[in-house]
Order: sequence, then C-alpha cells, then structure tokens
Amino acid sequence: MQDLEIYIRDLAPKQVSQWLEANVDNLALDDTDVSSVIKGTASYEGASVRITLYPGAFGKRFTSLVLEGEELPWGTDLDCARSAWRAMDTEIRCSPGDWQEGQPVEDEKWWRLDSRGEQKVVWN
Repeated sequence: MQDLEIYIRDLAPKQVSQWLEANVDNLALDDTDVSSVIKGTASYEGASVRITLYPGAFGKRFTSLVLEGEELPWGTDLDCARSAWRAMDTEIRCSPGDWQEGQPVEDEKWWRLDSRGEQKVVWN
C-alpha cells in the first residue's frame, strides 16, 4: 500500500476534485465544504484509491490531503505536490522524503511549492 500526503494552503471548495478528476477514474469526493474532514474514493489503473482531506493541518491555513492505494498517479509526495501546484496555483507543501508518522522530519525542512518556485523551508 502506498500513501502520498501533501498540504494545501487556503484550499477552496472543489479545488481537489477538479484536480483529481484529470488524474484518477471514478472519483467520488464531495469537497464543496472543506471545513471538516472529507473522505472519498477513486480508482487508478484498476486499483482502489482512498482520499482523505484534513482541514486545519499546521494551523488553520493548510489542509492535508492523503491518497492511499496499491497504485497511485504519482510516485512521491513531491511529484504529487508538483501536479497539485500546477493545477491549483496555491502554495503546496510536502515532506522531503519517505517520512513516516512519528519520525522527526529531516532538519524540520519541507518542500514548499509556490510562485517563488520549489524550496526546502522550515515550516513556520
């Protein structure tokens, strides 16, 4: 099972579903109200994909998006973040590598993708 996680700043309703519709099949995600946890499903290359949005991650401005499945459209968090940034044109952040829940983040640095480009930054 693979999982990808990105953080979307100032997520607007329907942004995630509009982006994912171009990358997965059979999308079932109602993200018209992004103020509470949202769960959805899709498929990719015949495999099931679970989608979860968690608002209020790292403060009120970011929403965590988690994609889980045997097959996913992107190989890394950074690849996923790049695709999301191109589609949503809002700041996207992700961990710098194969981070696991409970582990410290490498030097507390994260990838930040925005109009300034791609940079490793401290989250604050």
